[in-house]
Parts: sequence; structure tokens; C-alpha cells
Amino acid sequence: MQIPLQITFRGIPSSDAVEAKIREKASKLDRFHPHIMSCRVAVEAEHQRHHQGNQYHIRIDITTPRKELVVSHEHHDKQAYEDIYVAIRDAFDAATRQLEDYVRIQRGKVKTHDLQSRGTISRIVPEKDHGFIAAEDGREIYFHRNSVPGDGFVSLKIGNEIRYIEEADDLGPQASIVYP
Repeated sequence: MQIPLQITFRGIPSSDAVEAKIREKASKLDRFHPHIMSCRVAVEAEHQRHHQGNQYHIRIDITTPRKELVVSHEHHDKQAYEDIYVAIRDAFDAATRQLEDYVRIQRGKVKTHDLQSRGTISRIVPEKDHGFIAAEDGREIYFHRNSVPGDGFVSLKIGNEIRYIEEADDLGPQASIVYP
């Protein structure tokens, strides 16, 4: 890294042990992209009303010559992030995956697929701003209101035929863009 690693603690006192773990993980990022210019890590304790201990949120900003990658890793199973070291591990794992994907794209080693698939709207949950698509292969694909351009979400009805672009998510397949 051209600029030294920056570590910020918010809502918790700084810890030499935590800082050492972050430095260890950050030093390994150079293996995945040789031209990292800077890396900033923010460790934050969320002091909300919890039944158990603090929840930790890790944010990593990595700057390369052509792109800034941001990992703001919060997991849906928040119990896992009562352990700060688990939060750090998962955040750096996500950063590593982003760097690997970015390097593959730069090298042109990305698989090409038919970007748009076809399906029909199978369920809509307007009060929760999401719905589901019945894919041609029988799978059910999640989509969020923000995946539908403009005000298209409000006009969707069950049975509407749509086109969509699918992406993998930790919780299963989801549509990143839905075209009515």
C-alpha cells in the first residue's frame, strides 16, 4: 500500500489486539491486487437496545488506481457479530472476494452469460417493498422495489411477464434489475 493503513474505532476504545488482527488481514490484501493505494478500516460498536452484547460493524474502503471498493459488512444473522474477530474476518473475506472479482474483470476473465432472463411475477409484498419472480427453470427469484426502474414496482401485478438480471446473494438468487 502506498498510503499507510488507517484504522478508526467508533463507539469503542481502541484495542492493540484488534488493531493487530486488522493489520494482519490488511497486509494479505496485496496478494489479490498489487496496486492498492490505500486501505481504511472503521470498527464501530452499535449501541442499540440489544438483549445481549454489542454488535460490531466493520467498514473497509480500499482504493486502487481505477476504483474504490467499499465493504460495509453487516450480516443478517447479527448474533455472529457480537464477536469482533468474526466481524473482522467476514469483512476481510468480503473485501478479498471484491478484489478478486475486480481483478478478473480488469483481466477480461469474466464468464459471459445471457444477461437477461424471463419470468413472471409470482408474489408481491408491497408493505415490505419486495416481490418474487417465477423463473423459467422453476426457481423463485427475490427482487426489491429498488430493482425496478422508475415507478414500475407499483404497476407490477401477479402474472406479469418480466425480464430481469440475476445475481447471486448470500441468501439466494435475486434480481438486480427487473424490467416490466
